[in-house]
Amino acid sequence: MPRVDAFLEIMEQVRASDLHLSTGSVPMLRIDGVLERTKHRELSAEEVRLLLYEILTDAQIERFEREGQLDCAYTLGDGGRFRINVFKKHPGIAAAFRRIPAEVPSLDGLGMPEVLKRMLRQRSGLILVTGPTNSGKSTTLAAMVDYLNENMKYHVITLEDPLEFLHTNKLCLINQRQIGEHCRDFAEALRGALREDPNVILVGEMRDLETIRLALTAAELGLLVLGTLHTRSAAQTIGRVADVFPADQQEAIRLTLSEVLNGICSQQLLRRADGNGRVAALEILVGTTAVRNLIREGKSHLVNNAITTGRKQGMILLDQYLKELITKGVVTGEEAARFAADPAGLLAFASSPAARTAAGHRER
Repeated sequence: MPRVDAFLEIMEQVRASDLHLSTGSVPMLRIDGVLERTKHRELSAEEVRLLLYEILTDAQIERFEREGQLDCAYTLGDGGRFRINVFKKHPGIAAAFRRIPAEVPSLDGLGMPEVLKRMLRQRSGLILVTGPTNSGKSTTLAAMVDYLNENMKYHVITLEDPLEFLHTNKLCLINQRQIGEHCRDFAEALRGALREDPNVILVGEMRDLETIRLALTAAELGLLVLGTLHTRSAAQTIGRVADVFPADQQEAIRLTLSEVLNGICSQQLLRRADGNGRVAALEILVGTTAVRNLIREGKSHLVNNAITTGRKQGMILLDQYLKELITKGVVTGEEAARFAADPAGLLAFASSPAARTAAGHRER
């Protein structure tokens, strides 16, 4: 048994989301969003190298030595899966392991709003799931694919780096491709996917101009495209998509985006007030006529106003979602304020009579 398995089994037992192995440091675990030190001694550069190289293939080791970092996945003997990033640092090397739940999640199981299902029922268009690193984007995307798999007869192609949740065919035919192993990069894989008779393409990371351009083209051609961006709000996401392109192309890109955007789900993960894991806080934008006009006219700064007036269409601002989590007692005001656009306003709300009254009703 590879020696790193012992650390991964401990990680499973304490339900940690991440394990960090780093030269000159004790192994560390992220539990409910907080990094915790283990009681293990500090690891030397050679110990970290041995722990990692024992589970990497020769090709992966060669790539890591050449490029200085490596993304891959690893499966324990009992079927537990982990996403790994190995990287060189000063001194030595380090690695971050992310635990991938054994079962593919469902939208209902994640408590996601019904509006996401409405977006997925559209035969074409672009759906973006956004948020910072470690905000649960991959989990939400996997649940979206599972919803399609349960309800649609589609050919779904996923482009991921690395493969995380592994889907089995239900109503859909699902082909999953790993960047770096099955294809060179996202842009090349997306270009190829357009010739592979898909109904749906999942782009694990829209990280450069060419990938974003091809994703928009795919949506224009009548495909349903699911993708991610590392942005913190719906308005920021719209701006980011356009700003990637040269100034003389941005007007045309905004026009295309306005025509194909089904919606945006921006999310953050917060610690639950009861200490039992984390919960997603969402901001939802739906591609209504009003929203499309704002995108087309380059008025992304007014998107929040459209979200505020679009509650009947399922839209909600992050701060409003946070207030609902506070009212339900799911998170504390202090925790919500860490993620809010208006931290002072969230704290004031948490201590307001309305929030205290709601808390009193829950206790009774």
